[in-house]
Amino acid sequence: MEHEPFQLAKARVLISNDDGIDAPGLKLLEKVMRGLVKEVWVVAPQTEQSAAGHSLTMRRPLFVRRVSRRRFTVDGTPTDCVLLAIHKVMKGRPPDLVLSGINRGANLGEDATYSGTVAAAMEGALLGFPSIALSQLYEDGQPVRWSTAEHWMDEVLRRLISARWSRGVLLNVNFPDVPSVAVTGIEVTRQGRRKIGGSMIEGVDPRGEPYFWIGGGRDEDRGRAGTDLEAVHRGAVSVTPLSLDLTHEPTVKTLKAVFP
Repeated sequence: MEHEPFQLAKARVLISNDDGIDAPGLKLLEKVMRGLVKEVWVVAPQTEQSAAGHSLTMRRPLFVRRVSRRRFTVDGTPTDCVLLAIHKVMKGRPPDLVLSGINRGANLGEDATYSGTVAAAMEGALLGFPSIALSQLYEDGQPVRWSTAEHWMDEVLRRLISARWSRGVLLNVNFPDVPSVAVTGIEVTRQGRRKIGGSMIEGVDPRGEPYFWIGGGRDEDRGRAGTDLEAVHRGAVSVTPLSLDLTHEPTVKTLKAVFP
């Protein structure tokens, strides 16, 4: 089953993220969308939730705080935000589109399994809504090229909503770390290989207890043609469809031979 097409200008859009309600990428996305659609609703984490993954808060109550008209925070994860937005904040008037981002930093390869940005879009997709995660690549210590995402956002979104993609699929968009005029185009890619956790610091705390601090280092392969990593580092906007069905069909056939 596919999502029904809709007109962007008449759309009601829900925005969330994992960088928190005060993140510059969220504010930029709000600004862009207010010029493109009828209604913009924001329900974002109260504090940064990077690498929260698709986690749901179930062992304590959650509090929703109204910041301003159609703008709310939740003291929980990105998944909590989208779930509460659709079932409570926007109850009775669901969104036409769920957007997550714009994340400060790319979400490429295996980042998708850890990313709170992707998780918010994942929750939107699970609830049956067209959902898109948006991220801007940057180099540590260098300014974030928000202008690149801003410049290309309109074209990317208009093209995506004109497509009919399946329910249970979210779209993962990454903008390259180049000036907007240097972007080579928009490319449909597959998920690459980029495993976080390659760097780790060991130490001893003031009480003498050893600790381990996982860093942001990644083992990645930028050379595999057709992947999100290769495209973005070559200067293209990458669009990767991600399926919520994690079943590996070839292995299903293999296992059925073992368990007839």
